[in-house]
Amino acid sequence: MSGPEQPPMRPGGVAAVVVTRHRRELLADSVKIIAAQTRPVDHLVVVDNGPDQSARDVVESFPGQYTYLPSHHNLGGAGGFALGILHALALGADWVWLADDDGRPADESVLSVLLEEAEKRGLAEVSPMVTNINAPEKLAFPLRRGLTWKRSSAELGADFLPGIASLFNGALFRASTLDVVGVPDLRLFVRGDEVEVHRRLVRSGLPFGTSLRVSYLHPDGSDEFKPMLGGRFHAQDPENEVKRYYTYRNRGYLLSQPGMRKIGALEILRFGLYFVGVKRDPAAFAQWLKLVRQGRRERFFRY
Repeated sequence: MSGPEQPPMRPGGVAAVVVTRHRRELLADSVKIIAAQTRPVDHLVVVDNGPDQSARDVVESFPGQYTYLPSHHNLGGAGGFALGILHALALGADWVWLADDDGRPADESVLSVLLEEAEKRGLAEVSPMVTNINAPEKLAFPLRRGLTWKRSSAELGADFLPGIASLFNGALFRASTLDVVGVPDLRLFVRGDEVEVHRRLVRSGLPFGTSLRVSYLHPDGSDEFKPMLGGRFHAQDPENEVKRYYTYRNRGYLLSQPGMRKIGALEILRFGLYFVGVKRDPAAFAQWLKLVRQGRRERFFRY
């Protein structure tokens, strides 16, 4: 469903794409700050994977042009972003700004700064830092730099990180970049879909990175990353069975793809050390191996 009939999107137009499901309050917070950007968004596209608890009225509160796309088949984050991105491109957007429903830009300047950075540096994609919504001085996800893991924005140093980006948390893509790297793979559903697009972006050779001048607020996700060997290595261990299923299955697929195959053997050693040596749960390691093999064979069955 769309708002009032709109003219063709202006040259340089930005479409914001948000995927949501059963999180109306969080979506409302996100839409509110998107609407307040000093460089206005030209069109808001919201894909609702849970129209049984419709977020239509939240989207209709947006003061500009919008499209509400209810999906009665849950597409997951991957399919939701694929649908939203394709719709944004069909509208004629030259830029596509991606956001999940549980996070939001930290302030009203985020979009203008990202556009400025992209033009100044000739970037195909640019992301903000992703920081903890409850403690903005901390990163929402730990970031590995060499053999060390950074957990706060102060540890990152310079104002720009080339070749590093969180792609579904405030990432800004040129339309021409999406022509090259494509849209997320519906089969992945959730977990790893962002990593897969990042893999394609790296292999494309296009310039991209993260601007440390702006941030995107997101719930803390660092608890999933369990430290080993004094914090030199980490293993991702989600708290529930559904998240583990998609995380490990999709990881198996990712490690079989060009650009990621070299780290496959290291993953076995790393997770073997974690499950057997640290967690002392060989059965969990066997389950990890089973799910990784399932992903490698492209058996993308839903949980």
